[in-house]
Amino acid sequence: MDQGNDHGDIGALGDAEYAEFMELAAEEGFDLEEVADDLAAAGHGPLPVLAVVGRPNVGKSTLVNRVIGRREAVVEDKPGVTRDRVTYEANWNGRRFKIVDTGGWEQDVLGIDASVAAQAEFAIEAADAVVFVVDSKVGATDTDEAVVRLLRRAGKPVVLAANKVDGPSGEADAAALWNLGLGEPYPVSSLHGRGTGDLLDAIMDALPEAPAMTFGDALGGPRRIALIGRPNVGKSSLLNRVAKEDRVVVNEVAGTTRDPVDELIELGGVTWKFIDTAGIRRRVHLTEGADYYASLRTAAALEKAEVAVILVDAGETLAEQDTRIISMAVEAGRAIVIAYNKWDLLDEERRYYLEREIERDLVQVQWAPRVNVSARTGRHMERLVPAIETALAGWETRVPTGRLNAFLGELLAAHPHPVRGGKQPRILFGTQAGTKPPRFVLFASGFLEAGYRRFVERRLREEFGFAGTPIQVSVRVREKRGRKK
Repeated sequence: MDQGNDHGDIGALGDAEYAEFMELAAEEGFDLEEVADDLAAAGHGPLPVLAVVGRPNVGKSTLVNRVIGRREAVVEDKPGVTRDRVTYEANWNGRRFKIVDTGGWEQDVLGIDASVAAQAEFAIEAADAVVFVVDSKVGATDTDEAVVRLLRRAGKPVVLAANKVDGPSGEADAAALWNLGLGEPYPVSSLHGRGTGDLLDAIMDALPEAPAMTFGDALGGPRRIALIGRPNVGKSSLLNRVAKEDRVVVNEVAGTTRDPVDELIELGGVTWKFIDTAGIRRRVHLTEGADYYASLRTAAALEKAEVAVILVDAGETLAEQDTRIISMAVEAGRAIVIAYNKWDLLDEERRYYLEREIERDLVQVQWAPRVNVSARTGRHMERLVPAIETALAGWETRVPTGRLNAFLGELLAAHPHPVRGGKQPRILFGTQAGTKPPRFVLFASGFLEAGYRRFVERRLREEFGFAGTPIQVSVRVREKRGRKK
């Protein structure tokens, strides 16, 4: 096995392996600068997180699109539509970071103030730095003032963006925002891109550097587990059972304020850190927003965890909310274990149908270890730790480049890509540039169809394991004229 190294850009590849790989890329006619970028992008450690917060319609999603350089964040969102995908990768002057867009979560049912407060609370919790967007034409409203109080309490670095400054006349409006007490307001027009460079420079000063990827050594301290699942599936009971005492209030009185509790719990002779997702406060009159808050809490917990234990009620058919929570965990790139709770209450017939449902509805996570538990009686709880360990091991698996390319060669010989338009695209070579989760970069002579990519991913799993972890495969196609794909 190759040793890890602290060469930030090389990620998982040792120096010799990196040099060999670049030689291959040169022979095949790839642009070496682009190849180096691809490897760096796939080989980074956890990226610093930037949250974009502010009232509805101040231009948060437009600003996010401007920063990530593509129209990926949904701009024309219907009020009340919660989007799962809220985190994007961005890059400014060679520094990569994650950006959390809260623009898609605006919910009328909750009352704007409460909704903005909840989003800001979640986003600030998960972030290393915050961009607070204010509409300079409107000036600071009461809602803005409320967010400022939240930001002060959190103590995270804040950059103030005065949006909708389309020309010199707007500069005075922007200057008025000094009195929010958050320092200099940066006048921008996220629609036209005016001033965004200065804003991004200020953001870079506020964000910590992205750590280089280190291989084989877990970050210090206990491994972090997020217990997630839809409301009332038994998360608190499970945590209590695991902790062997009632540490978590199970019948939570509506409106009691609680911060997310991180429990240090010893299981199987090892100390684990359980991140309970009962966190962000639910205000009494907002019961209809319960699902909405649950998904914010889930996103916050995933951001802090390494492995997600997804609790599913075995007695009920899988709901759309279950599959959405599973998708969030996959998107977040976390190791995954699926725990079926209330298993002890099932009769034979329900077990039969449950198996069918799992085959049908959990296609996207067939690779995740499954355990059947009962939070109430504690049955089979001892199976949880081996499943978590299996998932973490898969999450950290790294395949040396030589072995990967031998495997790809055999795969291509046995199952070439279908001919399309008279051409047959080939995978020329590849490397695993990162772990946690495993990230592969494949270099090809032409476009690989989605079906073939899925086939390659399936075979990678069969060959190398990767139990309990999503794997990411990106493909770069060789361009004749050096155009970027």
